Amino acid sequence: MQFKQESTTKKIKEFLDLVENHKIDIRHYKSPVLVWAVQEGTVYYSFWEADTLLRYGLENVDGWDYEEDQLFCPDWVGDNDDDDDDDLDDDDDDLGLICDLKLNPKHK
Repeated sequence: MQFKQESTTKKIKEFLDLVENHKIDIRHYKSPVLVWAVQEGTVYYSFWEADTLLRYGLENVDGWDYEEDQLFCPDWVGDNDDDDDDDLDDDDDDLGLICDLKLNPKHK
C-alpha cells in the first residue's frame, strides 16, 4: 500500500469531521500529520507527530490504526486518477460534435 500524508490542520479537521472519529483529538499532537492509504474503497489511516514521521519516513509506514469507507472521506483523500478528468472532456467533445451535426447538416 502506498501511504500519503497531510499536515494542513484545516484538512485534518475536515477529515475528522466527515469520518466522525471521536477517538481522535488532534489537540494531543504538537504537529499532527494524517497518514492514509486507499485500497478497494477503504481508507486506512493513522495520525503521527510530524517529527516522528520525518525521522522514520513515510515509506516506512506499514500499518494503520483506523479504517473508513472512502465514501465518508473528503474528495482529496481519494486516488488522483487523471483518467476521470479525461473522460469528462471526451463526453463534452462528443456532445459538441452531435450539436454541430444537427445545426449544420452540411457535414454528411
